[in-house]
Amino acid sequence: MKKKVVSVILCVAMIAAMVVGCTTKAPTSGGDDKKDDGEKKDSYKVGITIQSLKNDYWAGVMGKLEELLKEKGWDYTLQDCSDNAGTQVSQVENFITSGCDMIMVHPSDADALETVCQQAMDEGIKVMCWDDPMENTTANWILDNTALGNEIGKTASAFINEHYTADKPAEVCVIGKPSTKVLLERANGIKEGLEENCDKGNYKIVAEVDGLEANEAQTNVESVLQANPDCTVFVGVGAGAMIGSNEALLQKFGGAGKIPENVGVITTDVTMQQLESLQAGDEAVRAIVGFEGSSTDTAKACLEMYERILSGEDFSGDKHNVVRPVKAIDKDSVEEIIKGM
Repeated sequence: MKKKVVSVILCVAMIAAMVVGCTTKAPTSGGDDKKDDGEKKDSYKVGITIQSLKNDYWAGVMGKLEELLKEKGWDYTLQDCSDNAGTQVSQVENFITSGCDMIMVHPSDADALETVCQQAMDEGIKVMCWDDPMENTTANWILDNTALGNEIGKTASAFINEHYTADKPAEVCVIGKPSTKVLLERANGIKEGLEENCDKGNYKIVAEVDGLEANEAQTNVESVLQANPDCTVFVGVGAGAMIGSNEALLQKFGGAGKIPENVGVITTDVTMQQLESLQAGDEAVRAIVGFEGSSTDTAKACLEMYERILSGEDFSGDKHNVVRPVKAIDKDSVEEIIKGM
């Protein structure tokens, strides 16, 4: 009889222990199979999909970001969607399936990614968007693209005001990519910046062409120069616009050292090729409107955002969009930026 009583007591104790074990499991944000919110780990799994690695700026920053992720020992996958929204959606779906802790998207088409990013969040995966103020993300790391464009236009205006007057206005070409929402905003901001900061009547826009990548920009600028041989100021939305138009102008004028002082290229992004052209002082590159600084500076700032998001920081409401700073780089500051490349 005593043995039976002891057996019953042991069974009850075991069942109670099992119940306690189940009920003390750390809660998740929406189901036992989802990731713990703000769980602190030594290493994370990150999926990254960007528009294109053919873009010199992105290739440079992503290269530095990869170095930093390797140093931290994180597991990561970096993919290029070739500016195809359908491909990018599939990449995000694969990141979800592979069990990423966080996914970063640099959208080809932000609207096309909203649904799949929500699916990722439903699985407890953090989602960061670089460039677009998306809705279905943990946080967006963005530029105010209109303000960035304004700064490019303002910087270009200083160059135009120095070299041109209403009697002899500058002929200006705007290089953009209007099919991409943020770049359309950037190009419109450039035009606003020119209008607000140029002296009255001292410039006119004679052409607007596509040119996100260098080869495309060079080809289109060469066509502009054939149709408008007096076009001398080129403003654009990215590194490709600067690299391509600078090459076209070097060919037109016979190489470095032969560019007239009133011919100039001003765009954004920061690549070593841009910086070296600016540092040389005898090419058409006159100023670059950059962000955090060098490619290394931007990669570090991006990784800091990863860590903030993965730590469970609150990015709700007005904190959802984290706006990046911008600043102009000229011949006086270029050497310091190059040190960090």
